[in-house]
Amino acid sequence: MSRPRILVTRRWPDAVEAALSERFDVTLNQDDAALDLAKLREALLTYDAVLPTVSDKLPASLFDGDTIRTKILGNFGVGFNHIDVASAKAKGIVVTNTPGVLTDCTADIAMLLLLSVARRGGEGERELRAGSWTGWRPTHLVGTKVTGKTVGIIGFGRIGRAFAQRCHFGFGMDVVFYNRSAIDPMEAARYGAMQLQTVEEVLEVSDFVSLHCPGGAENRHLMNAARLSKMKQGAFLINTARGDVVDETALISALEQGTIRGAGLDVYEAEPHVPERLRALDNVVLLPHLGSATEETRTAMGMKVVDNITAFFAGREPPDRVV
Repeated sequence: MSRPRILVTRRWPDAVEAALSERFDVTLNQDDAALDLAKLREALLTYDAVLPTVSDKLPASLFDGDTIRTKILGNFGVGFNHIDVASAKAKGIVVTNTPGVLTDCTADIAMLLLLSVARRGGEGERELRAGSWTGWRPTHLVGTKVTGKTVGIIGFGRIGRAFAQRCHFGFGMDVVFYNRSAIDPMEAARYGAMQLQTVEEVLEVSDFVSLHCPGGAENRHLMNAARLSKMKQGAFLINTARGDVVDETALISALEQGTIRGAGLDVYEAEPHVPERLRALDNVVLLPHLGSATEETRTAMGMKVVDNITAFFAGREPPDRVV
């Protein structure tokens, strides 16, 4: 029997590409250039499986027509709001993701952003590299203390809990959070955290607000102008979730006007585009979507995709099926 034809839309870790090549008839993206909509549509027509990433947009229009060959989308990542899953499901296409394996690394990046923006690390590095540092002085790049402050977490899933653990046990921070469903108080206490009933309650008491909720229509612009105005004037916003969770225009205005003190961002509304007004701000630390970017985690993510599509083509239920 011929092996299933698989398209990998971007370069993946070598070990993962090797595992895929051993099991399937694989086409790799040697140039690592993002595929446009026409190429993604062509892939759906000619491959048994397509393995997309967050940089691949698969809107409803790609699934139109009756000639789609693809039977499974093995997504590289936890979030899948870049895929119109309803349209995929309507075509009988299975969608899988890669939960669990990127929890610690994403929580680490959130902590990096929190510390960097609080202590003005980005500003300091830029100044030093530019040759502008004139030496130590008592009023130079004075930031804000982290230890003992209150951090508010929006979304208390795996990553939100891992972040809470770092904040509370690593830096003695008080932790409050909002989550759509109720969390057992004893479970929350394991992370030194307390659940509040609304997003607004969290915003009003937090010195730092960190977003760990899914992207997509339900949470689009969850942090808008109204909610940003509910934050403390000296507070900081951290986003390692999805770019569309924040109204970027409203955030830029809040940062420019001093409504909040600063932000640390790893994700953006229209990646890889980052607005010039945002890039021009000194009170923001900007990272290029590095949340899961460790060798160990990216390999583990890829191997989860391998497991998912292997199970599917063997007639078994994929372990990480979304639809």
